[in-house]
Amino acid sequence: MRIVIAPDKFKGSLSAPDVARHLETGLRKGAATADGPGPAGLGTAEGPGTLEVLRIPVADGGEGTLDAAVGSGFTRRRAVVSGPTGQPLTAEFAVRGREAVIEMAVASGLAVLPPSAVSEHDGGRPGSDSARTASSLGTGELIRAALDAGCRQIILGVGGSANTDGGAGVLQGLGARLLDAAGNELPLGGAALAQLAAIDFSGFDARLEESRFILASDVDNPLLGPEGAAAIFGPQKGATAADVGELDAALANFVQVLAAEIGPRAVKAASAPGAGAAGGVGYAAIAALAASRRPGIDVVLEFTRLAERLAGADLVITGEGSLDEQSLLGKTPMGVARAAAAAGVPVLAVCGRTTLTPEQQQTSGFRQVYPLTALESNVEICIAEAGRLLEELGQHIGVHLTDSAYTKEPLNV
Repeated sequence: MRIVIAPDKFKGSLSAPDVARHLETGLRKGAATADGPGPAGLGTAEGPGTLEVLRIPVADGGEGTLDAAVGSGFTRRRAVVSGPTGQPLTAEFAVRGREAVIEMAVASGLAVLPPSAVSEHDGGRPGSDSARTASSLGTGELIRAALDAGCRQIILGVGGSANTDGGAGVLQGLGARLLDAAGNELPLGGAALAQLAAIDFSGFDARLEESRFILASDVDNPLLGPEGAAAIFGPQKGATAADVGELDAALANFVQVLAAEIGPRAVKAASAPGAGAAGGVGYAAIAALAASRRPGIDVVLEFTRLAERLAGADLVITGEGSLDEQSLLGKTPMGVARAAAAAGVPVLAVCGRTTLTPEQQQTSGFRQVYPLTALESNVEICIAEAGRLLEELGQHIGVHLTDSAYTKEPLNV
């Protein structure tokens, strides 16, 4: 029996590769103890027969995208880059031939903010200073490292960013110089863009002209205004109401100065869906790098070659930490469920918790949904001991691999 395990991460608990590994451990334990005859071709009186398990970690374009790439044959590379506050850190990216996958969060994310940028008095959240000064410079430096590695197709997975700088830091990391009216280079961060008077592209990396960028993002917000990067996402990064107004005005100035350098496409790009993604990195990618924006899950499923790797599978298991109404809007489990349905393969979901009704689960294409909370009602324990609980769920699934609930014709998704 051939089983494909294609989960996303359980945020705050386990990475997608770890989720897949624990599930496989449980599956094999359960399958080894299964008895009773199964449908033709799916097992004998001893259970499901030889168990072939293919682990394919997936993601929706944000955190975990790098793990998904490495799990699909990309090679990890490392580069020392500037973190969100300018402090150096070692960040990873992934390479396969001339293709690279960059996960912005590893260089410019909230998770890599230094302790000094986090307020201990506010639940460990970043403070106002960080919100105003955090930069995407390290992401630009990662892109340059990918160019150095010979890559010319670059997938930029965004999400979990600490910055609200419109992607100005990305441009700086690629060789652009941001100058004030006196010709001095600006300090890092979104707030400083209020003083931007000119952008010098003379040192911009020439290899960008022969490179193609894909912006993997489900965010469709514009750059500016009440639905823009500062207003919607700034408070999550520590921005006060005053900071939001300051950052939005600074970003508007950035657009005007960039338009003076590269033309009216810079103004048009500010209203493009996804321009507000990752503190405005979507804007810089669209305006200056001519990036094509695509849903993150579509991009990941494409480079993991999930559809073709489903050939011959008898069952697919997917999942994420919280399976809820947001999941139905294009998150990882739904993308996997659609791919499984197209291949005619039944699909199960595992998760930390779920708020979906049985009807929603069924119409989403899942044969069964298994939350960790069915084994342990204490959510904190589910988070802390997710590996053990996933093995228990995997063992239960393994015992029942030949049940008709798992093997009948899949529902349409």
